[in-house]
Amino acid sequence: MTIDSNRLLLEFEKLRREINHNVLSPALPELSLTNLQPLITLVAGARRDYLTCLLELAERSKGQPPSAEQISELRARRETFDELVSAANALETAIQRDYLKVRVNRRD
Repeated sequence: MTIDSNRLLLEFEKLRREINHNVLSPALPELSLTNLQPLITLVAGARRDYLTCLLELAERSKGQPPSAEQISELRARRETFDELVSAANALETAIQRDYLKVRVNRRD
């Protein structure tokens, strides 16, 4: 990679950080462990529901293929879980890239 390419990428990252911070920061509250806990709990609950559904399906199947209704329920739980994980990952990326205001003090 050339020096010019590296400079462009550095400036691109700086511009991306600045624009994302200016767009996201006013729309979202300052983040802390306290206001992230409900999010983590929500994702964990969706994971629990998805895995519980799978285990219950396996237990009830007694070696038979699952019904369309059972698959539909499992799919709905997976979609919910996947969507919440994707959103949590997007938030994590925004934190890592300094797009959001954060408070590291454990006391709120």
